[in-house]
Amino acid sequence: MQVAIGLLTASLDSPELEAWAALALIPEDPEALASVIAGSHLVNLLLLQQPHEATGQLPSTMLQKLAISTVAGPETPFTG
Repeated sequence: MQVAIGLLTASLDSPELEAWAALALIPEDPEALASVIAGSHLVNLLLLQQPHEATGQLPSTMLQKLAISTVAGPETPFTG
């Protein structure tokens, strides 16, 4: 779980840090890699659950809006 959070937060800082974190933090051992993937999945579920509880919007709706916002680019403000 800590490695998954580390990878996610590194991706927020810069692409270079994300690339470094992916090489440095992801283990080569298959069992350890499975744990990182499971931790990443749990973090993603938690990140979707919090806004759902706060807004009542389904996670699928939030992801769709986020995808549209991402494709539109930074000049388009995200309005929930």
